[in-house]
Amino acid sequence: VQLQASGGGLVQAGGSLRLSCEASGFDFSDYGMGWFRQAPGKGREFVAAITWSGDSTYYADSVKGRFTISRDNARNTVYLQMDDLEFEDTAVYYCAAQRGLATRTPDWYNYWGPGTLVTVSS
Repeated sequence: VQLQASGGGLVQAGGSLRLSCEASGFDFSDYGMGWFRQAPGKGREFVAAITWSGDSTYYADSVKGRFTISRDNARNTVYLQMDDLEFEDTAVYYCAAQRGLATRTPDWYNYWGPGTLVTVSS
């Protein structure tokens, strides 16, 4: 099983980034997918999740209206479009897979990728 996130980098406040996470080694279309982040000195927090079909999405209040999660089951890939980035969005972003569900609870996810760093300069 592999989850490989990419697209992180350095961006100015107000800018945009698009993260991608390509999955392999499991049946991607059977899994809900989530994005989480961890800022320096803080715990891992929920960012967004999407059901296996893509019909339903969920967001943390802090990113609602600025971030958009989507998926392409034909490409085994989940995306996180991040617009109007703020300094407080600086963190390592992780994608994760959860069989059958798409929840806000990191402990319920089955597979995790190694993360990609997003740095927002103020």
